[in-house]
Amino acid sequence: MRPAHFVHTLQAAPGQGKGPDDLIQAVYQPVIVSKLPKPYINVRSESKLYVLPPQWDAAKYLANSTGSGKPARRGSAGFSYLSVLQYSSKAGAPERAVAQHIDKAFRDPKSTKPENPKKSVPGYDVNRPLHRTNDAKRKNDNRRKSISQCVKYWGKGYSQGKKFDCDEFPFASTYEGAAQRDYDNSAMENNFSVLPIPSKENQAGGTLLQSFYAKHRILNGTDDAFVVRIN
Repeated sequence: MRPAHFVHTLQAAPGQGKGPDDLIQAVYQPVIVSKLPKPYINVRSESKLYVLPPQWDAAKYLANSTGSGKPARRGSAGFSYLSVLQYSSKAGAPERAVAQHIDKAFRDPKSTKPENPKKSVPGYDVNRPLHRTNDAKRKNDNRRKSISQCVKYWGKGYSQGKKFDCDEFPFASTYEGAAQRDYDNSAMENNFSVLPIPSKENQAGGTLLQSFYAKHRILNGTDDAFVVRIN
């Protein structure tokens, strides 16, 4: 018997979703019903397959935001899964210093700067993921707070002639960044880590982060989330 192949295409027209990203979220569970032909009598089977959580968005900061001249086809589809950003701490990895910094923040947060004996940075535990922010002011506030801490602990010359950048985790492009406390009074003060690392490796980590945002269509706000893993 030849295997059967089925294609079921679901499309959502833009303008039906919620919020500025025009987000539509759904649950999809196909049901397969089979019935044998004669001479078999009343032989019927029904099976519920996997559950998929599709979503559609037309975020202006992600690909196909205009539909390439066809507004009715703007946006794209994806799935409401918790995405995982992978960084490598292996020798030779372009982002190695970033990965090592994040790994230390996860494993030994109390040893990182700024000092906080109760520090427990989010981003590893799936119950405490990170959320992207596309707010330029908030990202700038996160960066300013991070840089001020690098200056505090390593001095104004921490960059050593722009050879080093002030790396921060959680990322400045997340709600959980260094200035989170300024926006959320319930957030812990100084629950982040900063460390001067080689500029080239910091930039490589940033490039991977932006690529991750684009590829996985990570949305601004709490409707989407992601975690980080270090290899």
